[in-house]
Amino acid sequence: MKQKLFLVMLLVWAATGHAVEPGEVLPDPVLEDRARSISQGLRCLQCRNESIDESNAGIAKDLRLLVRARLVEGDSDTEVMDYIVMRYGEYVLLRPNGLGINLVLWLAGPGLFLIALAGLFAVQHRSKRNALTEGLSEEEEKEIEKLLSS
Repeated sequence: MKQKLFLVMLLVWAATGHAVEPGEVLPDPVLEDRARSISQGLRCLQCRNESIDESNAGIAKDLRLLVRARLVEGDSDTEVMDYIVMRYGEYVLLRPNGLGINLVLWLAGPGLFLIALAGLFAVQHRSKRNALTEGLSEEEEKEIEKLLSS
Protein backbone atom coordinates (compact mmCIF):
# COMPACT_ATOMS: atom_id res chain seq x y z
CA MET A 1 0.00 0.00 0.00
CA LYS A 2 2.82 2.41 0.89
CA GLN A 3 4.59 1.61 -2.38
CA LYS A 4 1.46 2.47 -4.39
CA LEU A 5 1.01 5.71 -2.51
CA PHE A 6 4.66 6.57 -3.03
CA LEU A 7 4.36 5.79 -6.75
CA VAL A 8 1.27 7.99 -7.12
CA MET A 9 2.97 10.84 -5.26
CA LEU A 10 6.06 10.46 -7.44
CA LEU A 11 3.96 10.57 -10.62
CA VAL A 12 2.09 13.67 -9.45
CA TRP A 13 5.35 15.38 -8.55
CA ALA A 14 6.90 14.46 -11.92
CA ALA A 15 3.85 15.75 -13.82
CA THR A 16 3.98 19.13 -12.13
CA GLY A 17 7.72 19.58 -12.57
CA HIS A 18 9.36 21.79 -15.13
CA ALA A 19 11.89 20.74 -17.71
CA VAL A 20 14.31 23.52 -16.82
CA GLU A 21 17.59 21.86 -15.94
CA PRO A 22 19.73 23.08 -13.04
CA GLY A 23 22.48 24.23 -15.42
CA GLU A 24 20.04 26.58 -17.15
CA VAL A 25 18.91 28.43 -14.02
CA LEU A 26 20.20 31.99 -13.79
CA PRO A 27 21.92 33.05 -10.55
CA ASP A 28 19.81 36.23 -10.37
CA PRO A 29 16.33 35.21 -9.07
CA VAL A 30 14.64 38.23 -10.68
CA LEU A 31 16.03 37.35 -14.12
CA GLU A 32 15.13 33.70 -13.57
CA ASP A 33 11.53 34.64 -12.75
CA ARG A 34 11.35 36.76 -15.90
CA ALA A 35 12.84 33.92 -17.95
CA ARG A 36 10.29 31.47 -16.53
CA SER A 37 7.35 33.78 -17.26
CA ILE A 38 8.56 34.31 -20.84
CA SER A 39 9.23 30.62 -21.47
CA GLN A 40 5.76 29.68 -20.19
CA GLY A 41 4.28 31.75 -23.02
CA LEU A 42 6.40 30.19 -25.77
CA ARG A 43 5.40 27.01 -27.59
CA CYS A 44 7.81 24.15 -28.04
CA LEU A 45 8.22 23.80 -31.80
CA GLN A 46 8.60 20.04 -31.53
CA CYS A 47 5.96 19.20 -28.89
CA ARG A 48 3.33 21.52 -30.41
CA ASN A 49 1.05 22.44 -27.49
CA GLU A 50 3.54 22.46 -24.65
CA SER A 51 5.49 25.43 -23.40
CA ILE A 52 9.26 25.42 -23.61
CA ASP A 53 9.28 25.64 -19.83
CA GLU A 54 7.63 22.20 -19.62
CA SER A 55 9.22 20.48 -22.62
CA ASN A 56 12.28 18.24 -22.55
CA ALA A 57 12.89 18.55 -26.31
CA GLY A 58 16.24 19.82 -27.53
CA ILE A 59 14.73 22.81 -29.36
CA ALA A 60 12.91 23.80 -26.15
CA LYS A 61 16.19 23.75 -24.25
CA ASP A 62 17.81 25.88 -26.95
CA LEU A 63 14.95 28.38 -26.75
CA ARG A 64 15.16 28.52 -22.94
CA LEU A 65 18.89 29.23 -23.20
CA LEU A 66 18.24 31.87 -25.86
CA VAL A 67 15.66 33.59 -23.65
CA ARG A 68 18.05 33.61 -20.72
CA ALA A 69 20.93 34.89 -22.87
CA ARG A 70 18.81 37.78 -24.17
CA LEU A 71 17.75 38.67 -20.62
CA VAL A 72 21.35 38.63 -19.41
CA GLU A 73 22.24 40.97 -22.31
CA GLY A 74 19.71 43.42 -20.88
CA ASP A 75 16.71 42.97 -23.19
CA SER A 76 13.25 43.68 -21.81
CA ASP A 77 10.60 40.96 -21.78
CA THR A 78 8.93 42.51 -24.84
CA GLU A 79 12.23 42.68 -26.73
CA VAL A 80 12.91 39.02 -25.98
CA MET A 81 9.44 37.99 -27.18
CA ASP A 82 9.76 40.15 -30.31
CA TYR A 83 13.15 38.62 -31.09
CA ILE A 84 11.83 35.06 -30.71
CA VAL A 85 8.73 35.83 -32.81
CA MET A 86 10.86 37.51 -35.49
CA ARG A 87 13.12 34.47 -35.62
CA TYR A 88 10.51 31.66 -35.43
CA GLY A 89 7.23 33.30 -36.43
CA GLU A 90 4.02 33.83 -34.48
CA TYR A 91 3.49 30.08 -34.23
CA VAL A 92 5.94 30.06 -31.32
CA LEU A 93 3.46 32.00 -29.15
CA LEU A 94 1.13 29.87 -27.03
CA ARG A 95 -1.36 32.76 -26.95
CA PRO A 96 -1.03 34.57 -30.28
CA ASN A 97 -2.27 38.13 -30.61
CA GLY A 98 -5.58 38.82 -32.33
CA LEU A 99 -4.25 41.04 -35.11
CA GLY A 100 -3.61 40.57 -38.85
CA ILE A 101 -4.01 37.05 -40.19
CA ASN A 102 -4.70 35.79 -36.66
CA LEU A 103 -7.85 37.91 -36.60
CA VAL A 104 -9.08 36.09 -39.70
CA LEU A 105 -8.33 32.75 -38.07
CA TRP A 106 -10.09 33.74 -34.83
CA LEU A 107 -13.19 34.93 -36.71
CA ALA A 108 -13.31 32.10 -39.28
CA GLY A 109 -14.80 29.55 -36.86
CA PRO A 110 -17.71 31.67 -35.59
CA GLY A 111 -18.26 33.06 -39.12
CA LEU A 112 -18.52 29.59 -40.66
CA PHE A 113 -20.83 28.54 -37.84
CA LEU A 114 -23.18 31.47 -38.57
CA ILE A 115 -23.15 30.68 -42.30
CA ALA A 116 -24.00 27.04 -41.58
CA LEU A 117 -26.79 28.12 -39.22
CA ALA A 118 -28.27 30.43 -41.86
CA GLY A 119 -28.12 27.58 -44.40
CA LEU A 120 -29.86 25.26 -41.97
CA PHE A 121 -32.67 27.75 -41.41
CA ALA A 122 -33.06 28.28 -45.18
CA VAL A 123 -33.32 24.55 -45.86
CA GLN A 124 -35.75 24.09 -42.99
CA HIS A 125 -37.92 26.99 -44.19
CA ARG A 126 -37.97 25.61 -47.75
CA SER A 127 -38.88 22.11 -46.58
CA LYS A 128 -41.75 23.46 -44.45
CA ARG A 129 -43.10 25.39 -47.45
CA ASN A 130 -42.87 22.28 -49.64
CA ALA A 131 -44.54 20.14 -46.96
CA LEU A 132 -47.49 22.58 -46.76
CA THR A 133 -48.19 22.38 -50.49
CA GLU A 134 -47.66 18.64 -50.91
CA GLY A 135 -50.79 16.75 -52.06
CA LEU A 136 -52.87 19.88 -52.62
CA SER A 137 -54.72 20.96 -55.69
CA GLU A 138 -53.44 23.84 -57.81
CA GLU A 139 -56.06 26.19 -56.40
CA GLU A 140 -55.15 25.32 -52.81
CA GLU A 141 -51.43 25.85 -53.52
CA LYS A 142 -52.12 29.31 -54.96
CA GLU A 143 -54.24 30.19 -51.92
CA ILE A 144 -51.46 29.07 -49.52
CA GLU A 145 -48.86 31.06 -51.50
CA LYS A 146 -51.13 34.08 -51.31
CA LEU A 147 -51.49 33.67 -47.52
CA LEU A 148 -47.74 33.13 -47.01
CA SER A 149 -46.70 36.12 -49.10
CA SER A 150 -48.98 38.59 -47.26
